[in-house]
Amino acid sequence: DYTIDHGSIVIAAITSCTNTSNPSVLIAAGLVAKKALDLGLTIKPYIKTSLSPGSQAVEAYLRKCNLLEPLAQQGFSIAGYGCMTCIGNSGQLYPGVGEKFIENKIVCSSVLSGNRNFEARVHPDTAANYLASPPLVVAYALAGTMNINLAKDPIGKSAEGVDIFLKDIWPTPEEVQVLIKEHVTSAVFSEVYSRIKQGNARWDALKVPTNPLQYQWDEKSTYIHNPPFFAGVQLALPTNSDIKGASCLLNLGDSVTTDHISPAGDINAKSPAARYLNENGIQKIDFNTYGARRGNDLVMARGTFANTRLSNKIVGTGNTGPVTIHFPTSEQIPIFDASERYIAAGTPLVILAGKEYGSGSSRDWAAKGPYMLGVKGVIAESFERIHRSNLVGMGIVPMCYKAGETAATLGLKGNETFDVTFGEKLVPGMDVEVKAGDKTFKVTLRLDTVAEIAYYNNGGILHYVLRNKLQEGSK
Repeated sequence: DYTIDHGSIVIAAITSCTNTSNPSVLIAAGLVAKKALDLGLTIKPYIKTSLSPGSQAVEAYLRKCNLLEPLAQQGFSIAGYGCMTCIGNSGQLYPGVGEKFIENKIVCSSVLSGNRNFEARVHPDTAANYLASPPLVVAYALAGTMNINLAKDPIGKSAEGVDIFLKDIWPTPEEVQVLIKEHVTSAVFSEVYSRIKQGNARWDALKVPTNPLQYQWDEKSTYIHNPPFFAGVQLALPTNSDIKGASCLLNLGDSVTTDHISPAGDINAKSPAARYLNENGIQKIDFNTYGARRGNDLVMARGTFANTRLSNKIVGTGNTGPVTIHFPTSEQIPIFDASERYIAAGTPLVILAGKEYGSGSSRDWAAKGPYMLGVKGVIAESFERIHRSNLVGMGIVPMCYKAGETAATLGLKGNETFDVTFGEKLVPGMDVEVKAGDKTFKVTLRLDTVAEIAYYNNGGILHYVLRNKLQEGSK
């Protein structure tokens, strides 16, 4: 039996991104693992550990340094190459682990060497997620908790019961440099990358379509599906009218990230995406992740705003999860289910947000997903630069409150009916009038350039490019 408390670690990952391109920290991590083993200190078995370097060259030089095996003995076996835990590919926690933390309302932690730790990105059950260098990931995993001062507190005990401190297992710069000089050579990288274009037996066995210039869609596939982004596109420009009679799908706060909007990790067993997969004969064990199924719009639309840590003020402060209120029926239902009802009724949707809406990783589905949910506009205090551009690219209008104004200061709850009046001609940065219930206020249109107005007038950049190509072909 093991005692758990707030801050106990359940995931420790040396994952790809920038850190695994640095031989110094990877070799240091291997030395920490080895020194701990030599003293009889090992990582607790309920902590899910993994090593996911960005290159097979890492595996090669760790093996030459005789550090691959010590890392594996501490649980840091190579799980793959590329994005893993950092993007949410940590998989399930060991049986019974997550349940115990949830039952006892304990905040469990993850520690990883990636560069993203947004809410519920690493794992939906790890409320606290910390970024650290690879050797510190190993050290914290050995300690088993984030509630420790590594500079002063013992990490654990040796086989003889003697306290072990970080200084006892931390390598010197000289130890690291000796191994780098001897084993991290150009020959290691040349050998690995000489095989970079080689496939494997399964890849080589794939059948090539008879017409390789045109993709053959398989309607039964739950991984790749023909998206509706070009459905019904005409050569003539659409008539972009004002947004009339819109309902608010979400009323959000500050720093809503693209991981809140379009999570890439675990597909919850009770989610609309899970329901779709179950209906198509896919069981939970084969759900994979949203990131793995991003080629299927039917999954990704259902996964939009599916983050378990999403806080939607419409359902009340303190409640988190991918739910909203469907105002015509006053039901609290999943966000995707509500959007389906609104689309069926012909009701456009808007989103209210605070500062830095769309911050975090640039993710195309964070704009494609809301488009598929029927969102026509987002009114926020401010936008992350790339995400604002992506919204424009999907034909969704970004708008900003005037300085000093927010949804709260304007008294907006999200239960109002919204009318947005654009006027006859769109101008970059112009003022736009919004009527929400009995309240009327001005916002700034965040179509910032003439080109962005052209994208919006076309219904998004995809339609803009298609029309231009068709016009070029007709000349």
